[in-house]
Amino acid sequence: MLINRLRKNKRVLGKWARQQNIECFRLYDRDLPEYAFAIDCYGEFVQMAEYQAPAEISDEKVSARREQAIAAVQKVLDIARENIVLKSRERQRGSQQYESQDQSKSFFAVNEGPAQFWINLHAYLDTGLFLDHRPIRQFIRENAAGKRFLNLFCYTGSASVQAALGGATSTLSIDLSNTYLDWARRNFLLNKIGGKNHRLKKADCIDYLSSKYEKFDLIFLDPPTFSNSKSSSNVLDIQKDHATLISNAMNKLEKDGLLIFSTNKLNFKLDNKILKQFKIRDYTKSSLGKDFQRQKKIHQTWLISHKWSPTIY
Repeated sequence: MLINRLRKNKRVLGKWARQQNIECFRLYDRDLPEYAFAIDCYGEFVQMAEYQAPAEISDEKVSARREQAIAAVQKVLDIARENIVLKSRERQRGSQQYESQDQSKSFFAVNEGPAQFWINLHAYLDTGLFLDHRPIRQFIRENAAGKRFLNLFCYTGSASVQAALGGATSTLSIDLSNTYLDWARRNFLLNKIGGKNHRLKKADCIDYLSSKYEKFDLIFLDPPTFSNSKSSSNVLDIQKDHATLISNAMNKLEKDGLLIFSTNKLNFKLDNKILKQFKIRDYTKSSLGKDFQRQKKIHQTWLISHKWSPTIY
């Protein structure tokens, strides 16, 4: 049953990925309730994230299904067991999702359109590339020419790479994590991006948005759902704090610029003040790639501007 589903998904998504020069995509996500996995392809490697089973299912049955799923992936994708990385997909709190899980430093490069990115399937729960944001990165690349781009909570800088490859005159990528800023620096070097116009900055994005200097034409705001970093006294709760974040980001946006705001918080609702104050388009459906369109809502995304701009929308 699982083999048949994987073959079907591979036939449809594999062809699409090759046509788009995409090496990283989601092949399967709990399509069958008996096999509760998210299966992501990263070039020649596969990450299998196992969702926590209900308490009434015995450990023996969970273990048996896990081995069946691994065997099915090996058979359908014709890959060795050592190329499959198995992780547990449980709800992570605070910075747990960004903490190192072991001491492995095994990086490899993958293609996404004209860009390349370093991936690490072993050292962290996150791999270095959010697959569900791939269409947003494409949108940024296609709309970045001649623009000053700001990437807040930049993670490994993948959106900034795409902006630079799309012709952005400058990029500024901000994060508090030394680990991810170093990862972003490596991604820049991999794509031959450098110079004073493409900057990486260690800073608290909340504090930065409260500052008065610098304006941008295109801003990507993708905050964590919750954050209480040791490096900052600020505590972020995206539902409670997003209106202030968006308002402050809009203060840094040129009059004819565009803010892309995205969140993966379940049951998130935009504040009425934001809805009334700015021009907003729900971009969620367009921001999900073919490999995520059949899944439950992964994230919500809005395009926000000071005034309506038909050339952008």
